[in-house]
Formats: sequence, structure tokens, C-alpha cells
Amino acid sequence: MHRKLKIIAVFFLCALIGYAVGSFTYLLRFPGEIRLTEFTTHRLSIGLPLSATFHETAAVSKVNDTPLSEISTVRLGRPLMIQTSSQGTAEMTIGAFGLPFKRVTLDVVPEVEIIPLGHAIGVRINTDGVMVLGTGSVFGENGEAHRPSDNLLRGGDLILKANGTEINNKEELSDYVAKGHGDIVFLVRRDEKEIEITITPQTAAADNTRKIGAWVRDSTKGIGTLTFYNPTTGEFGALGHGILDVDTKMLLSVRSGTIMPSTVTSVNRGARGNPGELEGTVDTNISMGTISTNCESGIFGRLESHVSTDFRALPRYPIARRTQITEGPAKILTNVSGTEVKEYEISIESVNQNAADETKGIVIRITDPELLRITGGIVQGMSGSPIIQNGRKIGAVTHVFVQDPTKGYAIFIESMIRYCPQSMIEMLENCVLW
Repeated sequence: MHRKLKIIAVFFLCALIGYAVGSFTYLLRFPGEIRLTEFTTHRLSIGLPLSATFHETAAVSKVNDTPLSEISTVRLGRPLMIQTSSQGTAEMTIGAFGLPFKRVTLDVVPEVEIIPLGHAIGVRINTDGVMVLGTGSVFGENGEAHRPSDNLLRGGDLILKANGTEINNKEELSDYVAKGHGDIVFLVRRDEKEIEITITPQTAAADNTRKIGAWVRDSTKGIGTLTFYNPTTGEFGALGHGILDVDTKMLLSVRSGTIMPSTVTSVNRGARGNPGELEGTVDTNISMGTISTNCESGIFGRLESHVSTDFRALPRYPIARRTQITEGPAKILTNVSGTEVKEYEISIESVNQNAADETKGIVIRITDPELLRITGGIVQGMSGSPIIQNGRKIGAVTHVFVQDPTKGYAIFIESMIRYCPQSMIEMLENCVLW
């Protein structure tokens, strides 16, 4: 009996320690700053046996329907309902047993309105410099294999200059190497640092041309979805997550880029284990806008004046902070046939306000019978499709669940609006060994 009690006590202690460690880890990840919209009620879920102490401020009027002047400390086992008033900041200290664990700033900001879109677009990005995908062999006379770039260049490097001359594309790189003499000093960007690397080119017997033995790429193309237009700033956001190089899996650094109108011509329906995709044509003669940024939250830039004028006539929606998103019905705007954007029913399955990857903060399920009939769920090319709930723009589609294409992830719209300013964009450029 005594032995059983000891086992139970040890088990209970281990469980208690595990819960404490999990709670502490959760608090470490919990943001130190949360943005709330003025004159709105926000739902904040923490779900731990802790308490929160609010410091009286004009920015927050009520907590759980009780005026802040009448309450200072609340339990966090249940969701908090925070009612904001004017712009400003409020402080919330999370703690237990009278000990403060974490201080959180609540920023109450003005309402922001944007225009959700959902149009299919063609995307072209030209990289800042030439991206190295890997190194290879240069075969000289008598079939000798030379690898001049081995242990010097690596996948993901961006070649910016050669002997001080700017390199903008792979043609310029090839031409400079071929016509040069002796060693070449390359300026390379690697892991956000610029370094110089000296390479001795070798002459390939096949065409008697100097080469450095590196696989490179300078651009990429694909189809995605336009998420929103901000009439206040004149900027657009699209895709909901960044464009990665298909080989290196690294974000492409943008030198220039263009979005173009696209017409969806057919759909390969998604099925379990086999995500579908949109197929379409892109009018490369018409520019809808220029891309200035490619980051984890999507691609961003400025629309051409004739495009923004047309979009200004569309309805505007206030953006939802993540604290305003709830599980339940919502709608998606997307273009899966021709150029027509239609509204379809979806369900918000879960919301992780503290997701480590903000592009996967919302789990959605397609419920609309028509969209399920056409696409089978979420397919490649729908990345960036805007989501509306309770009259607010809450996010955009980012990923599909491979084993269940009716479900997928979405990014919080506030993460896109914050403007850091993998897409399911298809890489179409071929690699060339120079």
C-alpha cells in the first residue's frame, strides 16, 4: 500500500511539473504586445490557472463586462472579453500567487479598412542578384572534371557583383565569366551578410567557354491570388506567405517583380494525398502592379493607377484582430473559373492566437457544395484568397492539408497588414549551369 502511495505521489508530482513547464513555455511564447481596435470588444484566450492584473487606463473601458474602475484582477481560466475605448495603451500583468510572470502591452489602434479581392494573378519575380542553387562540374579537355565553385559557393547565395561590376541576371553572369580573364572576385550575400569570394573559372571543352560551375536562377513565375488593396496606402498584398526558391527553400530576394491578370482555364481537383491546382493563362502584356517585397507574410507592392481605380468601387471591410476571430461560419472570396470572383462558405475550425507560424494561425474547412464540386477543397493557386467573418476581413488561405484537401491553414490579416513588407506558386523557370 505504501509503495502504491509513493507511485501515485511521484506520478502526481511529474504531472504537476509537466503542467508547470508547459504553462511556463506557453507564457514565454505569449506575445508581449497585442493590438486591439478602438471601440470594439475583443476575445483573448489564455486558458491557464493564472490571473491578470489590469492597470487603469482610458484605452480599455471594461473587462468581462465590468468597468475597469471596479475590477483590477481577473482569472484567466476562461476567455477574457476586453472592451476598448479610445486609442492608447493599457498594461496587463500575468501572474500567480501574487508573483508577476509576464507584462503585456495592449495597443488600442484605429480601425483599418481594406478592400478584399480574391482575383487570380500571374506573378513574376526577378531576384536581387543571381541565386545559387548548387555547384557542378565543368568538363575540360581530355574529359577532366573541374569543380571551381566547390566549398566556395553554396545554395542560397546571391551573387551581386563580379570584380565590382553589378550582376542583375544569369545572362550578365555568363557573359562576364566567359569574356573575363583570370580569377574573379564575387560579392555574395549569404545569411544577410555580404562576403567576397574568389573563384578561378575553368574552360569547358564542349563550347570552349569559361564557366564557374554553379547552378543559378534569377527569376520565377507562377499563379496565386490577390488578397487585398489598401486604399489608404495604395498598396496590395497577395499569396499570404512568401515565395520560396523551389530548390533552396529560401525566400527569394526581390530586385523587381510584377503581378499580371490571369484567367483560370481549368482546375485539377484535390484528393486525399494529392493536392489539386488551378491552371490558367497569364496576360504578360498587362501589368497590374509592381512587387517590392517578398516576405513570410506574402508579396506586397503598389497597384497601377487604372487597377486601383477599378478596385476602389468594391466594398471595404474593417480588419479583424486575431482576438476578434471566432470558430464558426465564414466566407472566402476566390477565383476558380475564368476571371470571376465568387463568395463561398467555409468554417473556421480553430484559432491559435499565439501560433509560432502566423501563416498557420487559423484552421479552415471548405463547406460550400459548389466549391467542393469544382476544386475538391483548397488547391494550389488559391493561396491568398481572402476570408470574411462577421463583416470583417480576418485572414487569407495559405496551405492545404495534404491528407484532407477540404481543410487548410490561413494567416491572420493583421500579420499581412503589419507589412513585413510558401506560396503554392508553381516554379516555371529552368536552371542553367554557368
